[in-house]
Amino acid sequence: MNISKSDNEILGELACGDSKAIENIYRECYGQIEGLIMKNNGTSDDARDVFQEAMIVLYENAKSGSFSLSCQVKTYMYAVCRRLWLKRLQVMQRYTNGLDHADVGVNVDEDIEEHERKNAEISMMEGALNKIGEPCKSLLKAFYFEKKNMPEIAEKFGYTNADNAKNQKYKCLVRLKKLFFSNNKNGG
Repeated sequence: MNISKSDNEILGELACGDSKAIENIYRECYGQIEGLIMKNNGTSDDARDVFQEAMIVLYENAKSGSFSLSCQVKTYMYAVCRRLWLKRLQVMQRYTNGLDHADVGVNVDEDIEEHERKNAEISMMEGALNKIGEPCKSLLKAFYFEKKNMPEIAEKFGYTNADNAKNQKYKCLVRLKKLFFSNNKNGG
């Protein structure tokens, strides 16, 4: 696995107690962790607690001097937070099978590889989304990222009704899929 020099530098800075390294990790990682936890029976407070625990784990590992990072810091934090949250769910007896069919005994390296694969797919999808053009790009973002419903989208984009907006969204998705799969076939 290729580890960027900046991730190893961040680890060194973290080991020295550099607050900018902590801020950088927080800025890069927290949103994704909060999303993971909130989608899986958690709250914002739970996300902050778990993230803080993971930061302590990372800090202690970085400080040990013998820790070798085998992935990006972002991927490592995601895997650690996911493990911590699964354990907490078990303790709270709120563990459900819907959490990515996870098993506490699963190897963290497998989680990291799966997360990196998903990140690569997301990057390819973002590339396709950037190539799709308007109004499709804005319409899909409004629906999937801004969580707007069809009547809101119809009003925002000037469609006569929600059904027309839904049809346009479908056409945009078809175009996006074509772009995504042609990019994948051509290696991105």
